[in-house]
Amino acid sequence: MDKLKMHSPDITQDNIARIRELFPECITEARGDDGSIRLAVDFDQLKQALSDSVVEGPQERYRLDWPGKREALLAANAPIAMTLRPCREESVNFDTTRNIYIEGDNLEALKLLQESYLGKVKMIYIDPPYNTGNDFIYDDDFSEDAAAYMERSQQADASGARMVANTESNGKFHSSWLSMMYARLKLAKNLLSDTGTIFISIDDGEVGNLRKLSDQVFGENNFIANIIWQKKYTRSNDAKWLSDNHDHILCYAKNKNTTLFNLLPRNEEQLAAYANPDNHKKGRWKATPLHAKSGTNTSSYTFKNGVKWTPPTGTFRRFTDETMKQMDDGNEIWFGSDGKQTPSRKSFLCEVKSGVTAVTIWPYNEVGHSHEANNELKTLGIGGCFDNPKPTKLIKRILQLTTEKDDLIMDFFSGSGTTAHATMALNQEDGGNRKYICIQFPEKISQNSVAQKTYGFKTITEIGAERIRLAGKEITEGSAVTDIGFRVLRIDSSNMSDVYYTPELTPHAKDTLFTDNIKPDRTSEDLLFQVMLDWGVDLSLPIATETIQGKEVFFVDGNALVACFDAAGGVDEALVKALASREPLRVVFRDAGFRDSAAKINVEQVFKLLSPATDVRCI
Repeated sequence: MDKLKMHSPDITQDNIARIRELFPECITEARGDDGSIRLAVDFDQLKQALSDSVVEGPQERYRLDWPGKREALLAANAPIAMTLRPCREESVNFDTTRNIYIEGDNLEALKLLQESYLGKVKMIYIDPPYNTGNDFIYDDDFSEDAAAYMERSQQADASGARMVANTESNGKFHSSWLSMMYARLKLAKNLLSDTGTIFISIDDGEVGNLRKLSDQVFGENNFIANIIWQKKYTRSNDAKWLSDNHDHILCYAKNKNTTLFNLLPRNEEQLAAYANPDNHKKGRWKATPLHAKSGTNTSSYTFKNGVKWTPPTGTFRRFTDETMKQMDDGNEIWFGSDGKQTPSRKSFLCEVKSGVTAVTIWPYNEVGHSHEANNELKTLGIGGCFDNPKPTKLIKRILQLTTEKDDLIMDFFSGSGTTAHATMALNQEDGGNRKYICIQFPEKISQNSVAQKTYGFKTITEIGAERIRLAGKEITEGSAVTDIGFRVLRIDSSNMSDVYYTPELTPHAKDTLFTDNIKPDRTSEDLLFQVMLDWGVDLSLPIATETIQGKEVFFVDGNALVACFDAAGGVDEALVKALASREPLRVVFRDAGFRDSAAKINVEQVFKLLSPATDVRCI
């Protein structure tokens, strides 16, 4: 029976497999530091295969480089032996919600989510540190190799010191920030669907670097827009040069050729342009010109009331004689209230697009401003807890443009939880079922801050989770049709002990393989979520528990995954047959749960007989 690997995917090996499909002659085998044989790329052979395209040595080329770039890419690709542990007591509606709130390092979280959410996220919004010299950024250790990273990740989580201030005195001020962003954007791209988009908030300080970095990650041809958000509505007269009233939001598509944006609903001002002064049967309309800037026809046209119209000099007729006659016969030409004005076409509201195309400048009166965002927290009862939150109207605008009602949204710099709040609010407005995955590092809060002194919060994640709870109650007050719950999952070291990963290096491994390969402080539900990660199962699927022959059995989304982690040696042929009769898509057992070796050997045979399509694994 095959074992689950119980660690995040090795993206380097996945990339090598892709190269193998294109250039099989360039793949060889090499012995790693641990003595194992792995696939490797013969770069000399690959260079020969690409001899007309290879750029190497001191030859000039166009690219963005910085100290640490290569190490950041290696770190993004390296696997980790970590997991997500469920925290029921901190969650809301744990069993039924489809929303996920992850506490931990977002680089590790993105690695863990690679298989469960590969190509499934419709929209990613992030508001990363702006690198002003006062922001805290991730203190990633990109110096260790993949093997060391893998080994360290199996140990107890020591993430409490993972955030550092990136001051301008740092000799790698921009490089440290770029390395942090590069690794995370590379992983985030994998999660986007083919029609997915990413929106990144940033200020003037790093927008140039972020634009070039994103060009490398997503492709310059997939750049959609640099949106200007008017974050302030007042002028700062004490500014040394100019009052800083805007932020940037860079937008990229996973594949621009397959990406379409929704139209925005017309606002009151836009709707006010349509009226029906002549009580036309088609309803409200507005006058639009009969001429166009380009064309070939400059001839005159005489309407049935005798008015002769000629396109203005330098313009052309927009419509043919036949179309003009149809509009004239249908009372769709307007000659002014006195009947003597220049004729124009009646463009009816019922015949135009259902909305308007978004522009690249977003004023505060449409999408909110920073002061409004702070007031939202104050209204919820946690005012002053967070510096520079984003208004929910800003994120709702992005959601309206890019998502449908059942899409998945992600924010891996979740902060105060605005993305989750906006998702729930839009679902409540349009009856949607959008789901979110929010990731936030448990950055410690100063003891002198309002958040800790007034409200008792100790970490950013506590603020974010409480904001989502309070927002959910406010949104669904009197109407609980929206999913306001969320599953809290915390990043931790693997549930599996060292013997699971390297039995050949562990003393007495053969004697302890069936009893000590799982850490003693881990629950069956902990094991379930690591199995879901390893098998690429959606972490938000409903989970039910049944007792079958005295054993606790988990059923994920009905029969998508069935798991029994009983460690008492009570898994026998009768239980296996009972589970096989359900014909699950996947089933997993714990090694130590089998009554004896014969029971373990018979498992695959029982499933082959009763449910041959079931994938059977163990841990």
